[in-house]
Amino acid sequence: MKRGRKTNEANSVQSSSEDPSEKESKRHKVVEKKATVVQSPDWANLLQDVILQVFQYLPLLDRAHASQVCRSWNQVFHMPDLWRCFEFELNQPATSNLRTTHPELIKQIIKRHSNHLQYVSFKVVDSSKESAEAACDILSQLVNCSLKTLGLISTARPSFMDLPKSHFISALTVVFVNSKSLSSLKIDDTPVDDPSLKVLVANNSDTLKLLKMSSCPHVSPAGILCVADQCHGLRELALNYHLLSDELLLALSSEKHVRLEHLRIDVVSENPGQTQFHTIQKSSWDAFIKHSPKVNLVMYFFLYEEEFDLFFRYEIPVTHLYFGRSVSKDVLGRVGMTCPRLVELVVCANGLRPLDEELICIAERCKYLSAVGLGECEVSCSAFVEFVKMCGGRLSQLSIMEEVLIPDQKYSLEQIHWEVSKHLGRVWFPDMMPTW
Repeated sequence: MKRGRKTNEANSVQSSSEDPSEKESKRHKVVEKKATVVQSPDWANLLQDVILQVFQYLPLLDRAHASQVCRSWNQVFHMPDLWRCFEFELNQPATSNLRTTHPELIKQIIKRHSNHLQYVSFKVVDSSKESAEAACDILSQLVNCSLKTLGLISTARPSFMDLPKSHFISALTVVFVNSKSLSSLKIDDTPVDDPSLKVLVANNSDTLKLLKMSSCPHVSPAGILCVADQCHGLRELALNYHLLSDELLLALSSEKHVRLEHLRIDVVSENPGQTQFHTIQKSSWDAFIKHSPKVNLVMYFFLYEEEFDLFFRYEIPVTHLYFGRSVSKDVLGRVGMTCPRLVELVVCANGLRPLDEELICIAERCKYLSAVGLGECEVSCSAFVEFVKMCGGRLSQLSIMEEVLIPDQKYSLEQIHWEVSKHLGRVWFPDMMPTW
C-alpha cells in the first residue's frame, strides 16, 4: 500500500510539473484519436456520396467510362439517383452522324432502371420513321415506371406522325396507365387522340399540371375539354386554335379549377382559304381573365393576310403576340386597339408601307409593352423615336433592323441611336444585316 501510494504521489508530482499547454495538447490528441476510431467506418459511405455528386455533373459517356474504374464506382453508376432523369436521343446511325443513345445502354436502362425513371424525354433528331418506332418500343416497355414528366420531341418532322396511330397510342397508353403521378406531358406533333386523353385523365387527373400538345390533328375540342373538366390542377396548356372553344375557356374558369398561369395558342394555316376559323365570344375571354388575371396568354399567328378577318375585332387578353408571316397595317392597327394587356410583340414582316401610325397607337394603348421585335417592317425614324419615347424605359427588349428605318428631316440613321438610347436609359443600336 505504501509503495502504491508513493507511485501515485510521484505521478501526481510529475503531472503537476507539466506545462499546461502540453497537457492540453495531449488531451486534444486523445480526443482526435477517439474521433478517428469512431468515424472510420463511415469513410466508405462518405466516399460514395462524393462520387455520386461528381457523377451527377458528368456527361453520360464520361460517367460510363468512370464506372469501369472499380466496383465501388460501378455501384454508384447504378444508383437510382442517377437514373431519375434521362433523355433518349434517337436516330439512324447508318444515315446520320448525329449523336444517339447506344442500343446496349437502352437495354440496360429498361432492365435495371425503368422503375427509377421519373423525368424522361425522347428526342428524335432525324425525320425517320424508324427512330420514332424505336421511341415507341422503349415506351411500351416502361411497364414498371412511374413517370412525373414525359416529353416527345421531334427536331425534324414528321417522325411520330408517320407511325400507325394504333402503334403510337398503344405505347403511350402504357405510360398513362402505369404512371399515376404524371405532372408534365409534352406531345406536340403526335397522333394522340381523344380516347388516349381519357386514359390520361383517368389515371393522372389529380397530378397533371402541364399539357403541351400543339399540332395533334386527331384530338377534337371535346377531347381537350375532357382534360380541362377533370384536371383541375392544370396550370399550363399549349394547343392549336381549332381546339380552343368557349366551353374550354369556361371550364378553365370554373371555381374548381386552379388559376391558369400559361396558355399558348398556335393559329396556323397551311393552305390559304381552306382553313375555317371560328370566333371566340368576348364573354368567354372575360370570364377566363377574371378567374386567372395574371395568366400569360401567348398567341402565335401563321396566317395569310386574308385569313385575319375574324381576329382582333374586340378586346382579347393576349400578353405575348408573335406574327410568323407578313401581316397588314390594318391588322397591326387593330392590335393596338384590342390588346391592352400586351407585353411582347414580334412582327416578322408587314410589306412595304411604313407602320408609323400603328406603332404610335400600340404605344398609347398597350401600357405594359416591354419587348418589341420588328423584322421586315418599315418605320420612319421620327415615328420610331416617338414610339420609344412613349414607351420609355420599360422597353427591356427592342430589336429592329437598321435597313428598315427610313431617315427623314428630323433624324438620320446616325442620329437615331442617340435619341433612342436617351429614352431607353441605356445604350442601344439597331440590328445590322449580316454581310455574308
